[in-house]
Amino acid sequence: MTTPSPTVWPSLRYSDAPSAIRFIVDVLGFDETLVVPSDTGGVAHCQLSWPAGGGVMLGSGEGTHAKVPADAGGLYVVTETAADVDRIHLAAVAAGATSVREPEDQDYGGRVSTFVDPWGVHWSFGDYRGEPR
Repeated sequence: MTTPSPTVWPSLRYSDAPSAIRFIVDVLGFDETLVVPSDTGGVAHCQLSWPAGGGVMLGSGEGTHAKVPADAGGLYVVTETAADVDRIHLAAVAAGATSVREPEDQDYGGRVSTFVDPWGVHWSFGDYRGEPR
């Protein structure tokens, strides 16, 4: 039986993402699936897969991709379509969320947006499903 692709991803930002990746892979046992370096020497995007299914996405707390504060986390939820990203973002902001990243296409694929809900939790929605294992 194959494990279905996850559709909810914890999303983390680190002040030292390369060291965090080594810890999560070498100590915790995740698999390094994809690492996209940033122009500043950090990590623009990283997918670490859990061997039993699912995983985490993370990056450096700097540059244009850093919409969640460094050393903090949030959730990434996969949508069926890019249009869903825009629709959910508009609905969340209309209901009191604060936009921190308007819906936009990403260099590594897909469309994503990020907002902070009224309680301070960072939510990202996108149609990028992650890299295959």
